[in-house]
Amino acid sequence: MIKTNCLLILLIFLSVINNNIVVSAEKISPVVEERSQLEQKEQTFLIAFAQDTMANDWRVAQVRELENELKKHDFIKFIYTNGKGKTSKSIMDIEDLISMKVDILIASPRDAVAMTPVISKAYEAGIPVILLSRKVEGEKAFTTFIHPDNKKIARKAAKYMAQRLNGKGKILILKGVPTSTTAIHRTDAFLEEIKKHKEIKVVAIKTANYLRSDAIRSIEETIGEGIKFDAIYAQSDSMASGARLALQKAGIDPTQLLIVGIDYISETREAIRQGEQDASFTYPTCGKEGANAALSILNGKSVPREIVVESQMITIDNIEAVNPIF
Repeated sequence: MIKTNCLLILLIFLSVINNNIVVSAEKISPVVEERSQLEQKEQTFLIAFAQDTMANDWRVAQVRELENELKKHDFIKFIYTNGKGKTSKSIMDIEDLISMKVDILIASPRDAVAMTPVISKAYEAGIPVILLSRKVEGEKAFTTFIHPDNKKIARKAAKYMAQRLNGKGKILILKGVPTSTTAIHRTDAFLEEIKKHKEIKVVAIKTANYLRSDAIRSIEETIGEGIKFDAIYAQSDSMASGARLALQKAGIDPTQLLIVGIDYISETREAIRQGEQDASFTYPTCGKEGANAALSILNGKSVPREIVVESQMITIDNIEAVNPIF
């Protein structure tokens, strides 16, 4: 019995050392004691966020949440770059940040494949790397990956839409940035779940890059092609918003379609209240969790390789009980 207990303790210890642990963000408490220890070092730390774009309100909110959390600490200087929605610029931004020898690099990679080498370069140079919401290839290019579970959200969205359509209908998918892990997971998991319903067809998948303007063009294009659909699965609420605008412009009442999005922003709450959108899923920016992870790293503490932030489905039934993420 004693040998068994010792072996169990050893296995737990080794798993912690390997740091390949997936935990819920709810179990990561604020690091107040770490803050005080860092303050005593009388040193300024540079934390940099290589953001994909500032043309998307969710991305802006992500930067602001990080900024607001980190500015509470006088010993931290926070900067961010704007990739302007171009992978090539994001790569150059990270190269510059490596040259600056930042203390921590935070990133949300637009392209999981193309950006793996430069993020690996930062990590191999001894710079801790925090990935927020989007991942790169492999498991050796980052310190921690903080995110809601996109596959789980997509499966729930598919089940909900199948139920609301009574097992029969035509769905249009508005896809996010196609090279990002968020869009890949939100598409693949949705298709895997929805194919269980033989009388539900995905009639088109249109790339709209998580942007209202692109969603408007995608809806106009779909209508112009004569493609009929009963429902829209928008992989972000910004795209759902653009879709509603395009539908109204085309003389189509959004209340007559089933529309499901992801993020749950303020305008989505109003759209659900008005019956112009049926559901959404909260998608926190993970800024607070990223800031807490950064403080732990600066204090020499280990952090889990993966931290999952909870998401919640929002419908008219619980809309007044849950606040939008911004």
